Amino acid sequence: GHPGEDDVPNMVLLPASAQQLTIPFLASGGFGNGKGLAAALSLGADGINMGTRFMATKEAPVHENLKKAMVEATERDTALIFRTLHNTARVFKNAVAKEVVEIENRDGQTEFKDIMHLVSGERGRAAMAKGEIDGGIWTAGQVIGLINDIPSCQELLDRIVGEAEEIIKVRLASMVA
Repeated sequence: GHPGEDDVPNMVLLPASAQQLTIPFLASGGFGNGKGLAAALSLGADGINMGTRFMATKEAPVHENLKKAMVEATERDTALIFRTLHNTARVFKNAVAKEVVEIENRDGQTEFKDIMHLVSGERGRAAMAKGEIDGGIWTAGQVIGLINDIPSCQELLDRIVGEAEEIIKVRLASMVA
C-alpha cells in the first residue's frame, strides 16, 4: 500500500533492481494476473507479490461487501493519501479517502493530527469487518481494475501460472522463432 515517494514505475524499477541485486527478488505493485507475472519475469523479477488481489479471494478474511466493491471497481478507484506527510499510501477511493485528500490539498500544511480521526487503524478495521465501504480507509492498489471475480486462492494461482506459461511458451516464443 506504500508506493514510495519517488513515483518510479515498475517498468523502470524492476530492471534497475535486476541490474543491482545478486539475490532473487519479488515484484510488488499492480500484479494480479498471468500477464503481470510474465512481465515481471521478463523485467528481471523472480516472482510476484500480490496484496490487493488476494483480498478478493474466497479465503481472505475480508467482508464480502469489500470484495464485491473491488470486483466492480476500475483502476481509477483508488486514491493516494499521506502524500503531504511523505508517507504515501494507496487506498480504495471512498468517502473517507476523498475527505483525507481534500484536507491534504487545502494548504499543503497538513499535519497528521488533522486527519488522524479519519485514518485510524481501528476505524479501518471496523469498516472492513462490518463491510462498510465508506466506514474508513482500506488499502487497495490499482490492480482492482483487473479483478473480475472472487476465486479461491488455488483457482487464482492456477489461473495466473497457466496464463503466464501460455504467454511465455506461445506468444513470446513465436516472436523469436
